[in-house]
Amino acid sequence: MSLQDGLAALNLDMPLRVPRTEYSAEGHWELVAAVTGMKVNPRSSDETKLAARQAMIKAWNYDLIWSTLIGGSEFKDIRTRMGHCVYAADGSDFNTVRSSPFAEPEDVLAFDPWEAFGTINHGDTVKRFERHYEESCRTFPDAVNMTGVYITCVSGLIDLFGWEMLLLAAGTDAKAFGDVTNRYSSWILQYYHALADADVPVVMCHDDIVWTAGAFMPPEWYRKYVFPNYKRFFRPLIDSGKKILYTSDGDYTAFIDDIAACGVTGFVLEPMTDMAYIAKAYGQTHAFVGNADTRILLSGTKRQIRREVERCMAIGKDCPGFFLAVGNHIPPNTPVENAIYYNQCYEELAER
Repeated sequence: MSLQDGLAALNLDMPLRVPRTEYSAEGHWELVAAVTGMKVNPRSSDETKLAARQAMIKAWNYDLIWSTLIGGSEFKDIRTRMGHCVYAADGSDFNTVRSSPFAEPEDVLAFDPWEAFGTINHGDTVKRFERHYEESCRTFPDAVNMTGVYITCVSGLIDLFGWEMLLLAAGTDAKAFGDVTNRYSSWILQYYHALADADVPVVMCHDDIVWTAGAFMPPEWYRKYVFPNYKRFFRPLIDSGKKILYTSDGDYTAFIDDIAACGVTGFVLEPMTDMAYIAKAYGQTHAFVGNADTRILLSGTKRQIRREVERCMAIGKDCPGFFLAVGNHIPPNTPVENAIYYNQCYEELAER
Protein backbone atom coordinates (compact mmCIF):
# COMPACT_ATOMS: atom_id res chain seq x y z
CA MET A 1 0.00 0.00 0.00
CA SER A 2 1.23 3.50 -0.81
CA LEU A 3 0.58 4.99 2.62
CA GLN A 4 2.40 2.14 4.32
CA ASP A 5 5.35 2.33 1.91
CA GLY A 6 5.58 6.10 2.21
CA LEU A 7 5.57 5.99 6.00
CA ALA A 8 8.11 3.16 5.98
CA ALA A 9 10.48 5.17 3.80
CA LEU A 10 10.17 8.30 5.96
CA ASN A 11 10.94 6.12 8.98
CA LEU A 12 13.92 4.56 7.13
CA ASP A 13 12.27 1.16 7.30
CA MET A 14 12.97 0.12 3.72
CA PRO A 15 9.78 -0.90 1.90
CA LEU A 16 9.85 -3.73 -0.65
CA ARG A 17 9.33 -1.27 -3.50
CA VAL A 18 10.82 2.15 -4.11
CA PRO A 19 8.02 4.61 -3.29
CA ARG A 20 7.33 7.60 -5.51
CA THR A 21 5.64 10.93 -5.89
CA GLU A 22 5.19 13.38 -8.74
CA TYR A 23 4.45 17.08 -9.04
CA SER A 24 1.80 18.37 -11.46
CA ALA A 25 1.41 15.14 -13.43
CA GLU A 26 -2.12 14.95 -12.02
CA GLY A 27 -2.80 18.34 -13.63
CA HIS A 28 -1.59 17.27 -17.08
CA TRP A 29 -5.14 16.60 -18.21
CA GLU A 30 -4.31 14.85 -21.46
CA LEU A 31 -2.08 12.47 -19.51
CA VAL A 32 -4.68 12.04 -16.76
CA ALA A 33 -7.32 11.16 -19.35
CA ALA A 34 -5.00 8.61 -20.98
CA VAL A 35 -4.07 6.97 -17.68
CA THR A 36 -7.51 6.93 -16.03
CA GLY A 37 -9.83 6.72 -19.03
CA MET A 38 -11.81 9.63 -17.61
CA LYS A 39 -13.10 12.44 -19.81
CA VAL A 40 -11.29 15.43 -18.36
CA ASN A 41 -9.73 18.55 -19.85
CA PRO A 42 -8.86 22.11 -18.75
CA ARG A 43 -12.49 23.16 -19.14
CA SER A 44 -13.92 20.39 -16.95
CA SER A 45 -15.69 21.20 -13.71
CA ASP A 46 -13.75 21.36 -10.47
CA GLU A 47 -15.54 18.22 -9.29
CA THR A 48 -14.52 16.29 -12.41
CA LYS A 49 -10.93 17.51 -12.13
CA LEU A 50 -10.69 16.48 -8.49
CA ALA A 51 -12.06 13.02 -9.22
CA ALA A 52 -9.61 12.67 -12.10
CA ARG A 53 -6.69 13.82 -9.97
CA GLN A 54 -7.60 11.28 -7.30
CA ALA A 55 -7.84 8.53 -9.90
CA MET A 56 -4.49 9.51 -11.43
CA ILE A 57 -2.71 9.54 -8.08
CA LYS A 58 -4.15 6.11 -7.30
CA ALA A 59 -3.23 4.71 -10.72
CA TRP A 60 0.34 5.94 -10.45
CA ASN A 61 0.52 4.90 -6.81
CA TYR A 62 1.80 8.13 -5.24
CA ASP A 63 3.21 7.46 -1.78
CA LEU A 64 3.66 11.11 -0.83
CA ILE A 65 1.68 14.27 -1.61
CA TRP A 66 3.83 17.43 -1.68
CA SER A 67 1.95 20.34 -0.12
CA THR A 68 2.32 23.60 1.80
CA LEU A 69 -0.22 26.02 3.25
CA ILE A 70 1.59 29.26 4.05
CA GLY A 71 2.48 31.25 0.92
CA GLY A 72 2.69 34.76 -0.43
CA SER A 73 -0.97 35.50 0.23
CA GLU A 74 0.06 36.05 3.87
CA PHE A 75 1.63 39.32 2.69
CA LYS A 76 -1.63 40.60 1.20
CA ASP A 77 -0.82 43.71 -0.90
CA ILE A 78 2.75 44.18 0.33
CA ARG A 79 4.43 41.97 -2.24
CA THR A 80 5.99 42.27 -5.69
CA ARG A 81 4.21 41.03 -8.79
CA MET A 82 6.70 39.62 -11.30
CA GLY A 83 4.27 38.31 -13.90
CA HIS A 84 3.94 34.65 -14.85
CA CYS A 85 4.73 32.66 -17.99
CA VAL A 86 2.41 30.01 -19.36
CA TYR A 87 2.51 26.71 -17.49
CA ALA A 88 -1.11 25.52 -17.43
CA ALA A 89 -2.38 23.70 -20.49
CA ASP A 90 -5.00 26.36 -21.15
CA GLY A 91 -2.63 29.27 -20.52
CA SER A 92 -4.81 30.58 -17.70
CA ASP A 93 -1.79 31.29 -15.51
CA PHE A 94 -0.21 33.76 -17.98
CA ASN A 95 0.09 37.15 -16.29
CA THR A 96 1.83 40.31 -17.50
CA VAL A 97 1.20 42.36 -14.35
CA ARG A 98 4.43 43.66 -12.82
CA SER A 99 4.41 45.95 -9.80
CA SER A 100 6.19 46.45 -6.50
CA PRO A 101 5.73 48.52 -3.36
CA PHE A 102 9.53 48.76 -3.16
CA ALA A 103 10.90 51.51 -5.42
CA GLU A 104 14.52 51.64 -4.23
CA PRO A 105 17.00 49.22 -2.60
CA GLU A 106 16.81 51.39 0.50
CA ASP A 107 13.10 50.53 0.79
CA VAL A 108 14.04 46.87 0.99
CA LEU A 109 16.81 47.42 3.51
CA ALA A 110 14.47 49.37 5.79
CA PHE A 111 11.63 46.84 5.61
CA ASP A 112 10.28 45.50 8.91
CA PRO A 113 7.73 42.66 8.58
CA TRP A 114 6.58 43.12 12.18
CA GLU A 115 5.57 46.67 11.37
CA ALA A 116 4.01 45.64 8.04
CA PHE A 117 2.15 42.49 9.10
CA GLY A 118 2.05 42.40 12.88
CA THR A 119 1.62 39.35 15.09
CA ILE A 120 -0.34 36.32 13.91
CA ASN A 121 -2.95 34.59 16.03
CA HIS A 122 -1.17 31.45 17.23
CA GLY A 123 -4.25 29.36 17.97
CA ASP A 124 -5.94 30.22 14.71
CA THR A 125 -2.78 29.37 12.77
CA VAL A 126 -2.48 26.01 14.53
CA LYS A 127 -6.04 25.25 13.44
CA ARG A 128 -5.29 26.38 9.88
CA PHE A 129 -2.44 23.88 9.64
CA GLU A 130 -4.56 21.10 11.11
CA ARG A 131 -7.48 21.78 8.76
CA HIS A 132 -5.16 21.82 5.74
CA TYR A 133 -3.59 18.52 6.75
CA GLU A 134 -6.92 16.88 7.54
CA GLU A 135 -8.41 17.99 4.23
CA SER A 136 -5.41 16.56 2.36
CA CYS A 137 -5.79 13.26 4.19
CA ARG A 138 -9.47 13.08 3.25
CA THR A 139 -8.71 13.91 -0.38
CA PHE A 140 -5.71 11.58 -0.76
CA PRO A 141 -6.13 8.90 1.90
CA ASP A 142 -3.73 6.40 0.37
CA ALA A 143 -0.55 8.50 0.61
CA VAL A 144 1.51 10.38 3.17
CA ASN A 145 0.19 13.93 3.44
CA MET A 146 1.68 17.05 4.95
CA THR A 147 1.31 20.76 5.49
CA GLY A 148 3.97 23.43 5.73
CA VAL A 149 5.48 26.76 4.80
CA TYR A 150 6.39 27.85 1.26
CA ILE A 151 7.78 31.31 2.14
CA THR A 152 10.25 30.07 4.75
CA CYS A 153 13.10 32.54 4.32
CA VAL A 154 14.67 33.32 0.94
CA SER A 155 11.44 32.40 -0.87
CA GLY A 156 9.61 34.86 1.34
CA LEU A 157 12.08 37.60 0.45
CA ILE A 158 11.71 36.80 -3.26
CA ASP A 159 7.93 37.03 -3.00
CA LEU A 160 8.09 40.30 -1.09
CA PHE A 161 10.77 42.14 -3.05
CA GLY A 162 11.01 40.41 -6.44
CA TRP A 163 14.30 39.24 -7.86
CA GLU A 164 15.44 42.58 -9.26
CA MET A 165 15.00 44.61 -6.08
CA LEU A 166 16.25 41.75 -3.90
CA LEU A 167 19.51 41.54 -5.83
CA LEU A 168 19.94 45.32 -5.91
CA ALA A 169 19.44 45.53 -2.15
CA ALA A 170 21.75 42.60 -1.43
CA GLY A 171 24.40 44.08 -3.71
CA THR A 172 24.04 47.51 -2.13
CA ASP A 173 24.66 46.28 1.41
CA ALA A 174 24.93 42.54 2.08
CA LYS A 175 25.01 43.02 5.87
CA ALA A 176 21.94 45.25 5.89
CA PHE A 177 20.18 42.73 3.67
CA GLY A 178 21.19 40.06 6.17
CA ASP A 179 19.54 42.15 8.87
CA VAL A 180 16.36 42.22 6.77
CA THR A 181 16.62 38.43 6.48
CA ASN A 182 16.88 38.11 10.25
CA ARG A 183 13.89 40.40 10.79
CA TYR A 184 11.84 38.41 8.31
CA SER A 185 12.94 35.14 9.91
CA SER A 186 11.92 36.35 13.37
CA TRP A 187 8.47 37.07 11.94
CA ILE A 188 8.01 33.79 10.01
CA LEU A 189 9.15 31.88 13.11
CA GLN A 190 5.62 32.47 14.44
CA TYR A 191 4.33 30.07 11.79
CA TYR A 192 6.87 27.42 12.73
CA HIS A 193 5.84 27.63 16.38
CA ALA A 194 2.23 27.16 15.28
CA LEU A 195 3.25 24.27 13.02
CA ALA A 196 5.04 22.64 15.94
CA ASP A 197 1.86 22.80 18.03
CA ALA A 198 -0.34 21.50 15.22
CA ASP A 199 -1.37 17.84 15.24
CA VAL A 200 0.40 16.98 11.98
CA PRO A 201 3.19 14.40 11.67
CA VAL A 202 4.93 15.51 8.45
CA VAL A 203 5.79 19.07 7.45
CA MET A 204 7.29 20.67 4.36
CA CYS A 205 9.79 23.50 4.55
CA HIS A 206 10.10 25.10 1.12
CA ASP A 207 12.81 27.67 0.43
CA ASP A 208 14.35 28.41 -2.97
CA ILE A 209 17.77 29.44 -1.73
CA VAL A 210 19.63 29.06 -5.04
CA TRP A 211 19.37 29.35 -8.80
CA THR A 212 19.80 26.59 -11.36
CA ALA A 213 23.55 27.29 -11.33
CA GLY A 214 23.79 27.44 -7.54
CA ALA A 215 24.08 30.16 -4.91
CA PHE A 216 23.30 33.76 -5.87
CA MET A 217 24.99 35.11 -2.70
CA PRO A 218 28.39 34.17 -1.21
CA PRO A 219 28.13 30.87 0.69
CA GLU A 220 29.15 32.52 3.94
CA TRP A 221 26.18 34.87 3.69
CA TYR A 222 23.84 31.85 3.82
CA ARG A 223 25.79 30.41 6.72
CA LYS A 224 25.45 33.64 8.65
CA TYR A 225 21.86 34.63 7.85
CA VAL A 226 19.91 31.63 6.53
CA PHE A 227 20.96 28.38 8.21
CA PRO A 228 21.05 29.73 11.79
CA ASN A 229 17.45 30.77 11.24
CA TYR A 230 16.61 27.32 9.87
CA LYS A 231 17.82 25.87 13.18
CA ARG A 232 15.45 28.20 15.02
CA PHE A 233 12.57 27.18 12.74
CA PHE A 234 13.20 23.46 13.02
CA ARG A 235 13.94 23.19 16.75
CA PRO A 236 10.27 23.29 17.82
CA LEU A 237 9.36 20.87 15.02
CA ILE A 238 12.04 18.43 16.14
CA ASP A 239 10.98 18.77 19.77
CA SER A 240 7.38 17.93 18.77
CA GLY A 241 8.52 14.79 16.91
CA LYS A 242 7.66 15.87 13.38
CA LYS A 243 9.23 14.68 10.15
CA ILE A 244 10.74 17.67 8.31
CA LEU A 245 11.08 17.55 4.54
CA TYR A 246 13.07 20.31 2.87
CA THR A 247 12.63 21.55 -0.71
CA SER A 248 14.65 23.99 -2.77
CA ASP A 249 14.68 24.40 -6.51
CA GLY A 250 18.00 24.77 -8.32
CA ASP A 251 21.38 23.37 -7.33
CA TYR A 252 21.83 23.37 -3.56
CA THR A 253 24.59 20.75 -3.55
CA ALA A 254 26.99 23.15 -1.83
CA PHE A 255 24.61 23.42 1.14
CA ILE A 256 23.48 19.84 1.65
CA ASP A 257 25.64 19.42 4.74
CA ASP A 258 24.46 22.74 6.17
CA ILE A 259 20.81 21.82 5.68
CA ALA A 260 21.31 18.36 7.19
CA ALA A 261 22.92 19.95 10.23
CA CYS A 262 19.76 22.01 10.75
CA GLY A 263 17.83 18.83 11.55
CA VAL A 264 15.80 17.94 8.46
CA THR A 265 14.42 14.45 7.99
CA GLY A 266 14.69 14.46 4.20
CA PHE A 267 15.58 16.36 1.04
CA VAL A 268 13.45 17.10 -2.02
CA LEU A 269 15.57 18.05 -5.01
CA GLU A 270 15.66 18.90 -8.68
CA PRO A 271 18.07 17.23 -11.14
CA MET A 272 20.70 19.95 -10.63
CA THR A 273 21.36 18.96 -7.02
CA ASP A 274 23.75 16.02 -6.67
CA MET A 275 21.55 13.16 -5.51
CA ALA A 276 24.51 10.77 -5.54
CA TYR A 277 26.18 12.87 -2.86
CA ILE A 278 23.04 12.81 -0.71
CA ALA A 279 22.82 9.02 -1.10
CA LYS A 280 26.47 8.56 -0.16
CA ALA A 281 26.52 10.95 2.79
CA TYR A 282 22.95 10.67 4.11
CA GLY A 283 21.29 7.76 2.34
CA GLN A 284 21.07 5.62 5.48
CA THR A 285 20.04 8.42 7.84
CA HIS A 286 17.74 10.66 5.77
CA ALA A 287 14.93 10.36 3.25
CA PHE A 288 15.33 11.97 -0.16
CA VAL A 289 12.99 12.55 -3.09
CA GLY A 290 14.14 12.90 -6.68
CA ASN A 291 15.44 13.54 -9.13
CA ALA A 292 14.65 12.36 -12.68
CA ASP A 293 15.18 15.14 -15.21
CA THR A 294 11.92 16.51 -16.58
CA ARG A 295 13.75 17.71 -19.71
CA ILE A 296 14.38 14.10 -20.69
CA LEU A 297 10.68 13.31 -20.48
CA LEU A 298 9.96 16.45 -22.47
CA SER A 299 12.21 15.75 -25.45
CA GLY A 300 14.13 12.51 -24.88
CA THR A 301 13.89 9.12 -26.53
CA LYS A 302 12.55 6.04 -24.80
CA ARG A 303 16.10 4.83 -24.36
CA GLN A 304 17.05 8.09 -22.66
CA ILE A 305 14.00 7.97 -20.42
CA ARG A 306 14.80 4.42 -19.30
CA ARG A 307 18.42 5.37 -18.64
CA GLU A 308 17.28 8.29 -16.49
CA VAL A 309 15.05 6.06 -14.36
CA GLU A 310 17.89 3.54 -14.13
CA ARG A 311 20.26 6.31 -13.01
CA CYS A 312 17.95 7.35 -10.19
CA MET A 313 17.32 3.78 -9.10
CA ALA A 314 21.04 2.97 -9.12
CA ILE A 315 21.60 5.87 -6.75
CA GLY A 316 18.64 5.43 -4.45
CA LYS A 317 17.51 1.84 -4.43
CA ASP A 318 19.80 0.77 -1.59
CA CYS A 319 18.70 3.73 0.54
CA PRO A 320 15.70 3.04 2.81
CA GLY A 321 14.23 6.56 2.51
CA PHE A 322 14.46 7.05 -1.26
CA PHE A 323 11.40 8.18 -3.25
CA LEU A 324 11.51 8.49 -7.03
CA ALA A 325 10.09 11.68 -8.56
CA VAL A 326 10.56 13.80 -11.65
CA GLY A 327 12.06 17.15 -10.73
CA ASN A 328 10.78 19.80 -10.99
CA HIS A 329 7.42 18.87 -12.58
CA ILE A 330 5.79 16.88 -15.38
CA PRO A 331 4.30 19.90 -17.19
CA PRO A 332 1.33 19.79 -19.58
CA ASN A 333 3.56 20.01 -22.67
CA THR A 334 5.25 16.71 -21.82
CA PRO A 335 4.36 14.14 -24.50
CA VAL A 336 1.83 11.73 -23.05
CA GLU A 337 3.60 8.70 -24.46
CA ASN A 338 6.86 9.78 -22.78
CA ALA A 339 5.22 10.23 -19.39
CA ILE A 340 3.48 6.86 -19.66
CA TYR A 341 6.74 5.18 -20.65
CA TYR A 342 8.50 6.81 -17.70
CA ASN A 343 5.87 5.31 -15.39
CA GLN A 344 6.27 1.94 -17.08
CA CYS A 345 10.01 2.06 -16.42
CA TYR A 346 9.40 2.99 -12.80
CA GLU A 347 6.98 0.12 -12.30
CA GLU A 348 9.42 -2.36 -13.89
CA LEU A 349 12.31 -1.19 -11.71
CA ALA A 350 10.57 -0.33 -8.43
CA GLU A 351 10.77 -3.72 -6.73
CA ARG A 352 13.77 -4.18 -4.47
